[in-house]
Amino acid sequence: MFYLKNFPFASNSLLTCAMETEKEDEQKKNLYLCALQTKDFEKMRKRLVIFDLDGTLLNTIADLAQSTNQALQHLGYPTHPVEAYHVMVGNGIAKLLERALPAERRTPEEVQRMKALFVPHYDVHNADRSTPYPGIEKLLAELQEEGFLLAVASNKYQAATEKLVAHYFPNIRFAAVLGQRDGVPVKPDPQIVADIMSLTATSRREILYVGDSGVDMQTATRAQVDACGVCWGFRSREELASYQPALLVDKAEEIAAFLHQS
Repeated sequence: MFYLKNFPFASNSLLTCAMETEKEDEQKKNLYLCALQTKDFEKMRKRLVIFDLDGTLLNTIADLAQSTNQALQHLGYPTHPVEAYHVMVGNGIAKLLERALPAERRTPEEVQRMKALFVPHYDVHNADRSTPYPGIEKLLAELQEEGFLLAVASNKYQAATEKLVAHYFPNIRFAAVLGQRDGVPVKPDPQIVADIMSLTATSRREILYVGDSGVDMQTATRAQVDACGVCWGFRSREELASYQPALLVDKAEEIAAFLHQS
């Protein structure tokens, strides 16, 4: 179930007005609440929902593990079980490969050797076992039908991000699909959110950013947009809650419920 961190539309003047209405009769109080909802909820309505990809829209962990393990094996390093990759992903391919290497071999040169093996393999096998999380396809279709703008902001390199989004969500008209790009810092740097805002002509107040990790929550905070933490992904509820997002959800339909009342 979701929870709201705060209500930014409740300004000091509105709160003062609310206190005063407690002293008035029930009819005036109801009129005030009605005015609050029709005026300020409208101003705060979300227009754009930005989704992280891995761990949020798609469960990609098995394919990421497979491609990383083949690179490790090729170079003679120990491999890792799939479950171990949950804490390695989230900061881009280079950081994933660095974390997968033995501690004493985590040099820029060795990461580049790993990347040269990882990318060609992952380009071919990134949709072998990846799959959308339950309810995601329905959620995206529903939000699109209702007129919300949808976007993807990923730390996966751009080509793989575009391929996976097109493969798994062919009927969704995303306003922007951005991954890791040369010369652009990876999340939690907020540049990717700023780029999507520019492409969609939206303001910070109109955005909900949805992700499954602390990196995503930090990205939203630095971009000054509301965050939604999803508890079905690669990181724990406790990690997400520590960043005090606007809401936490256990099911995709809870995101739609929040957007409908915002």
